[in-house]
Amino acid sequence: MVGDLDGETAALREAAPITRIDLLGVPAWTVTSHAEARRLLNDTRLVKDINRWELWRSGQVTHEWPLIGMIDAGRSMFTVDGPEHRRLRTKTAQAITPRRLEALRPVIEEITARLLDDLAEQGADGPVDLKPVFAQPLPMLVVSHLMGVDPALHPRLHELYKAFFSMLTPQDERLAVIEELDVIFTEMVRERTAAPADDLTSALILADEGGEPLTEEEVVGNLKAMVAAGHETTIGLILNAVRALLTHPDQLELVLDGNIGWDTVVEETLRWDTPTTHLLMRFATEDVQVGDTVVREGEGVVVSYRAIGRDRAQHGDDADAFDIRRETPIRHMTFGHGPHICPGAALSRLEASIALPALFDRFPRLRPAVPVEEIRNLPVLTQNDLAAFPILLHGS
Repeated sequence: MVGDLDGETAALREAAPITRIDLLGVPAWTVTSHAEARRLLNDTRLVKDINRWELWRSGQVTHEWPLIGMIDAGRSMFTVDGPEHRRLRTKTAQAITPRRLEALRPVIEEITARLLDDLAEQGADGPVDLKPVFAQPLPMLVVSHLMGVDPALHPRLHELYKAFFSMLTPQDERLAVIEELDVIFTEMVRERTAAPADDLTSALILADEGGEPLTEEEVVGNLKAMVAAGHETTIGLILNAVRALLTHPDQLELVLDGNIGWDTVVEETLRWDTPTTHLLMRFATEDVQVGDTVVREGEGVVVSYRAIGRDRAQHGDDADAFDIRRETPIRHMTFGHGPHICPGAALSRLEASIALPALFDRFPRLRPAVPVEEIRNLPVLTQNDLAAFPILLHGS
């Protein structure tokens, strides 16, 4: 678990392009260079098939390992490669169309306005935690609407995904969480198979272009992974952007005055303070040379996106600085690169680009309620997830 995220990021960056890390007792390689990550994310010798992992084949890693649920996660576009990945991803792309996303805009605006009302009520007389009242429910409500999830399930899904990502959750409880999510999404898929609706779940079931339709297992796997990835990523993006702007008031003023757009804020936040710290895991099907290092067949490789976002070779000598005034385009890989780039990236950007201006328009004197250095990250290895973000809505 990471106690000093900035310190870890700096150490990993200095060890570029690849170095050894310990993942809760399991050794792996991590890529920390933008250029090498870009190359390796397109390298077909690195695959998602857990059966190519020597530690799994030998029994040294089992389902008792706390991070196994992020690797052995069932069949979906996130766990296969090659033609099968293209097939599953194509079906998802057919379902998440630009038209469907644009139709979500008024829904996101309505949810945002409602949550801001809740924030105003709870923060009327003092500090309020931005995370559980605003940043956390927003993406869950949006993705649930997109997929056609019964609103009655929202609180339970919140609890389940929170437990899934927390390193404080005992492994037997985490395995039970995974099993319950399987049941929830399988029941939803069966309901939509019997009675399709105008939602993403139905669209995945009915997608029939370019090969065989998705199986029930594949639809369930895609839905589970998309909720997990899209929900957590957007929470981090919103909170990290607010924290960055509040600690850089001169840049916040530029945005509020209309001199710099919110899209730029989103992209610089994604680069500088990535919602995902480490993405697990690919496995070498043969020896792979990375600089002076050889990743041996059967070894696991992680991509350290936060270190990559601070890579000076890519982003300049001031890569450690949050600066929305950068003269060069902000080219990051926070949502991945190559065939496995996150299919929910456009949705996450859309949510943040609506939520952030609405928040600051409603509360232009928003301030942290505690010194920023007291705002801590949760003990999560893969996500840049704040434990809490207490704020004052009307200044101090």
